[in-house]
This record gives sequence, C-alpha cells and structure tokens, in this order.
Amino acid sequence: MRSARKQLGQLAEERAAQHLQQHGFVILVRNFRARTGELDIVARRDHLLVIAEVRLRSSHEFGGADASITRDKQLRILRAARYLLICRPSLKTLTVRFDALLLSSQDGPIQWIENAFT
Repeated sequence: MRSARKQLGQLAEERAAQHLQQHGFVILVRNFRARTGELDIVARRDHLLVIAEVRLRSSHEFGGADASITRDKQLRILRAARYLLICRPSLKTLTVRFDALLLSSQDGPIQWIENAFT
C-alpha cells in the first residue's frame, strides 16, 4: 500500500511539473531534500523562482489537499528553501514565491494557488 501511495504521489508531481512547464517554467529541481524538509518542485521563469508544494488528496474528509499544507509543513518548506538558496547562491537574485498545486484525483484538474504562503 505504501508503494502505491508513493507512486500516486510521483504521478501527481509529474503532472504538476508538466503543468508548470506548459506555463513557461523550467524545472530546476525535483524532490530537493534537506534535513529540515523537502521541496517537491523548484521552477524558474525569468526572474521568478517558484517553490511548489504538490498535494494529491482524493478525499475531503480531512479538509482536502489545501488543508494538508499545515503551518508546520509550511515552516519545513521555508527552511528547506533557505537551504536550497545556500546550496545554489545564483538563485538568491530571483524573486521567490511559494505555490501549491493541488489535485483532487490522479487525472483531475490541477488547482494552482500562487503565493499559497510566505
């Protein structure tokens, strides 16, 4: 079961990456890991660096995909983003934005929330 969930998550991230590319973004990093957290997708378009959290939730029982990005999760993403900028200093000149790409089903529409948190 765990591997099936992981596979669904990977498919959702692939769809989200394709969605960003269709909107002119270049994917720089996927699944960037730091001790403090993980970044699903890091993408760039011109002078904008988007750090995108991808969430797939087929049930709204616990609030759906957007509710799963808790304040604690946001803090882990922010810490990982700081580490990314230390590792890749050339990215420090870009404007950073934190987006969420939410899927309610594997093949359903993608809800893209720009500036999902700061």
